[in-house]
Amino acid sequence: MNFFLFSAMHGRMTREKLMIAPTTRKDLMIVNMGPQHPSMHGVLRLIVTLDGEDVIDCEPILGYLHRGMEKIAENRTTIQYLPYVTRWDYLATMFTEAITVNGPERLGNIQVPKRASYIRAIMLELSRIASHLLWLGPFMADIGAQTPFFYIFRERELIYDLFEAATGMRMMHNYFRIGGVAADLPHGWIDKCLDFCDYFLSGVAEYQKLITRNPIFLERVEGIGIIDTEEALNWGLSGPMLRASGIQWDLRKVDRYECYDEFDWEIQWQKEGDSLARYLVRISEMTESIKIIQQALEGIPGGPYENLEIRRFNRRKDPEWNDFEYRFISKKPSPTFELSKQELYVRVEAPKGELGIFMIGDQSVFPWRWKIRPPGFINLQILPQLVKRMKLADIMTILEIQAIHSFSRLESLKEVYGIIWILGPILTLVLGITLGVLVIVWLEREISAGIQQRIGPEYAGPLGILQALADGTKLLFKENLLPSRGDTRLFSIGPSVAVISILLSYSVIPFSYRFILADLSIGIFLWIAVSSLAPVGLLMSGYGSNNKYSFLGGLRAAAQSISYEIPLTLCVLSISLRAIRAKYGFWGWNLWRQPIGFIVFLISSLAECERLPFDLPEAEEELVAGYQTEYSVLYFGEQ
Repeated sequence: MNFFLFSAMHGRMTREKLMIAPTTRKDLMIVNMGPQHPSMHGVLRLIVTLDGEDVIDCEPILGYLHRGMEKIAENRTTIQYLPYVTRWDYLATMFTEAITVNGPERLGNIQVPKRASYIRAIMLELSRIASHLLWLGPFMADIGAQTPFFYIFRERELIYDLFEAATGMRMMHNYFRIGGVAADLPHGWIDKCLDFCDYFLSGVAEYQKLITRNPIFLERVEGIGIIDTEEALNWGLSGPMLRASGIQWDLRKVDRYECYDEFDWEIQWQKEGDSLARYLVRISEMTESIKIIQQALEGIPGGPYENLEIRRFNRRKDPEWNDFEYRFISKKPSPTFELSKQELYVRVEAPKGELGIFMIGDQSVFPWRWKIRPPGFINLQILPQLVKRMKLADIMTILEIQAIHSFSRLESLKEVYGIIWILGPILTLVLGITLGVLVIVWLEREISAGIQQRIGPEYAGPLGILQALADGTKLLFKENLLPSRGDTRLFSIGPSVAVISILLSYSVIPFSYRFILADLSIGIFLWIAVSSLAPVGLLMSGYGSNNKYSFLGGLRAAAQSISYEIPLTLCVLSISLRAIRAKYGFWGWNLWRQPIGFIVFLISSLAECERLPFDLPEAEEELVAGYQTEYSVLYFGEQ
């Protein structure tokens, strides 16, 4: 008795100390990512709101690369503007040059020689490979893999050697011209390019071994940042982001610009819509680009590399000015043709998506309007929605997969939708668990009645299926009795601790596609830790009753629960919740992957709760349920 008195006094002193201890507030944390962040490369700032490691909100701050390119275009002739456009995207300069010359060619109905079109296609595909390579290296480095970052520069330098031999520049080539290209391919260039194609295919195979089949890489990208088909279309995505969501859309096939319709190649696409799918699309696109380059090199025709007719003037000669237009002096333009008075939108399939320009000519050498449609600007719009409820470390995975170099400001979703998103799954989970318990209790009563050769529940509902609900309703309206000399706080909190811990353990279980309340990387350990709190609730209930029989019953129940927690833990330690979530669906449940573990888990959970058939021994249920003797109303049902 002295021992129990000492324990009670010590418990009261401890509780009084806990009451005056300062409480810890859990506030949301706001973190700045960029523009100085190494992963941002100086062009983007993200204001991220975090709840621990979970992203609650994300606001992109843009404009760090704004250079007024549209206004410059409207005050320069097309020839003068060509050197500027290579700064739009310095990783894929050939595409910005191509779209800049395609517009005036369409407005002026200028025919491009066949050889020039083949050369353009070769340069565009080499630039696509170089852009994808320089996406792949930093992407792998940002998610923790440093080795591929050095591998990609090996092939990229070979491409830049080819660019330098043909254009004189490794970057900012200024190679495309209205009506063709600036210069023909030098002697021996085609053979060097064919050698590069053969070498690069072996490099892609090396990437497959080093990256694609790496389980750590797959863990970082598989199932991360999923965009379904409808979302991709509604957000106006393009390029690899669109094709990775199940849409076979490539402007090289759709618009058939240049000479792409003369080559045999396929659109690369995936249907999963996650970061892994976008990675696979880009890797496959590099292989397809090699096929296009090889076909173009082998079938390149002879002839001129530029349409020289566009250099000639059709204006009336003025002997006073010696055929020079004085109205161009203020802007110092190069002599060129006038843009016809019409509107036009042209586009190409750039490495990051659809790159386009909207032009309005007014019978002048200067465009009246020049509007750029950058692919990264559009693809970024989905970022705030995509990273919500993801981990902080997953932001760079999603952002680098988008390969963005042009940005826009976005608005977040309304706060009310966030509240609905939180409350909806919680209510659904609680309702599902409650209904599941009622059904299990009904089955248990039916089985027990069959074993004892008696009639089971049959009055409440068809086949008595609502009997458990009727019992719960009865407990809800009964009078609540509290022990007069007991610890009412522990007596009231104990059942809630036991129930809430069980409900929380369900929050990390992925039941199906996107039906998971909290997708945590430590999910299985959280399940073990939270579910282990249930015995604490049993001890609190027994101790708070101020009844030695209740207290002994609580000790006996807690000991039995803990003894069965060990096999329960061993059964689930091998479960990967992320792997289950990646399978998305009923057939991805661990039941089919580890059936023996499931059977042991089921037996242990039934034995821990003293359900059938483990309550058959005489007085066993009374021994482990002694802590319930002082309870009435719903608290009894919770226990």
